Amino acid sequence: MPENTFRCPWCGSDPLYMAYHDEEWGVPLHNDIRLFEMLTLEGAQAGLSWLTILRKREGYRRAFAGFDPRKVAAFTDDDYARLLLDPGIVRNRLKIASTITNARVVLEIQSRYGSLDTYLWSFVNGVPVRNSWQSMSDIPASTALSDAMSKELKRLGFRFVGSTICYAFMQATGMVNDHLTGCFCYDAC
Repeated sequence: MPENTFRCPWCGSDPLYMAYHDEEWGVPLHNDIRLFEMLTLEGAQAGLSWLTILRKREGYRRAFAGFDPRKVAAFTDDDYARLLLDPGIVRNRLKIASTITNARVVLEIQSRYGSLDTYLWSFVNGVPVRNSWQSMSDIPASTALSDAMSKELKRLGFRFVGSTICYAFMQATGMVNDHLTGCFCYDAC
């Protein structure tokens, strides 16, 4: 990539962060396991930097059985205790418990709607919302769509799914394209 390529400034100059921006963020995602992973990681990020979570991502994948919701939903008290001691993840009791609870809700959604993908993408009618932000200050922290998603996910029993977390999730999974219009990724997403 040429040195003068413009990318969204939030990713800074860290190679891991830049690769995430360039290859994943904003790309429409339709895989239930990956959607569960991103929902978990966005919730884990609350109060922390996204770079911290990216650096622990492999630890999360290992600790949470590759984010297979069936396996995570079957976690026991022993698994919970093991996770509290795992330095590869954020060892927050509520965040760990929410991941196990959320996996069980994912299974309910899959049973009722066919897939987590179908359910989550219904909030945008299956089509990414394409925004036209010129600068970082234009991008909201939440929207009416993320408010609706948060409210519905909470109603179903999800935890760590506030509106700001839901909006970050929607951005990350390509439900909304919030790359700045000048970013080289804008048109690709």
